Amino acid sequence: MRWILVTPVLQDGLRDTRGVKLLGIPFEIWLAGVLALYMAWAIGANDVANAMGTSVGSGALTIRWAIIVAGLLEFAGAFLAGEHVTDTVRKGMLDMDLVSDESILYGMLAALASAATLLLGATRMGLPVSTTHAIVGSIVGFGAVAIGPEAVNWGKVGQIVASWLTSPLMSGVLAYGIFQFTRSLVLDRDNPLAQVRKLGPFFFFYVFFIIGLVTLFKGLKNLKLHLDLPEALMGSVALGLVGALIGWFFLRRVDEGKQVKDRRFSQVERVFVVLQILTACAIAFAHGSNDVANAIGPLAAVVSVVNGGSEVAGKAAVQPWMLAVGGLGIVFGLATWGYRVMETVGKKITELTPSRGFAAELAAATTIVLASRLGIPVSTTHVLVGAVLGVGLARGIGALDLRVVGSIVVSWVATLPISAGLAIFFYYFFKGLLSD
Repeated sequence: MRWILVTPVLQDGLRDTRGVKLLGIPFEIWLAGVLALYMAWAIGANDVANAMGTSVGSGALTIRWAIIVAGLLEFAGAFLAGEHVTDTVRKGMLDMDLVSDESILYGMLAALASAATLLLGATRMGLPVSTTHAIVGSIVGFGAVAIGPEAVNWGKVGQIVASWLTSPLMSGVLAYGIFQFTRSLVLDRDNPLAQVRKLGPFFFFYVFFIIGLVTLFKGLKNLKLHLDLPEALMGSVALGLVGALIGWFFLRRVDEGKQVKDRRFSQVERVFVVLQILTACAIAFAHGSNDVANAIGPLAAVVSVVNGGSEVAGKAAVQPWMLAVGGLGIVFGLATWGYRVMETVGKKITELTPSRGFAAELAAATTIVLASRLGIPVSTTHVLVGAVLGVGLARGIGALDLRVVGSIVVSWVATLPISAGLAIFFYYFFKGLLSD
């Protein structure tokens, strides 16, 4: 590292990166890019797997097809609809008036390294944790030691802690209700296939309506469409009507089959396979457009600091190559280790069928929409896991593997303190590496 030691130093203690370049790019940017790719890989391996976990667990998709479908939609969401101006400090966790460029540089490198490392460990154990909470915990950790506890927005931290309960509770209640509704009006009837033919268009309407709202509120908000709530509702209703029409045509093609109850149930489940996959795709697209910022937000901050920009306002421009790094990292993470968390969410918590998986996915999407409009901070991971729990509870507490549920809850609680502790370590590591 002698070539780092001889570089000139700026007035605020940062090295003049113009003297340390690889292929014309400052070393700090190379380092941030590698760590952002590492973080995006961890997001794909852990967080993205949640979106498709129920589809795999119910048998609606094989793991290979789940990886292909989610990979395409996550990358499309990240690259096409990802933020072009992003928060450098996620969720307003720090008072930016107290943050210096030096703290931003070391702190964002530390945040990427610590959050990705935590996600790596959680994924290795098959535990679904929140990537947003991991990066937020990391920011709190470096902020507390680099600036002081007074710089941390502890009210926001309290909201996140509260979301450990509110997120899964909201989605769990909705999933329970949706599945009980489906069971009473379709599955428990003497002729479930006739019932699904009758009610199917309404299911398709609601699914397409929610897909419209999820996409507008969470997936396309970064494109600055500037749709107000009435306009968004009207557009989603129009999409819902299209969905109802598609459902009507689709249900006409469903074969009545032999007059055997099991055969008719399999035909009914085929309908829910389609509905479940559609909902999961919407969640995957919206997730890619939003959560890619957990990887590229810190990267954009480092690039801005190294290039002489100021991060006092807490915003940084996102360049297309950063979105590509985030999108590709997410896809590779999903393809390599995503199966671990998919198995936990889709198979180990409770047994899922397409109708149960549909109820869970639809409840999760509805919760995301409601929370987005109400300004309630929720984690996609917690929402999806809570929805699976709700579906399981609809069949009784015995349908849940409480040992797996307990491990997941412990991992949620441990995310903030562990990521904060790792961030403190990495902050001093990078400060020692890059400063005088």
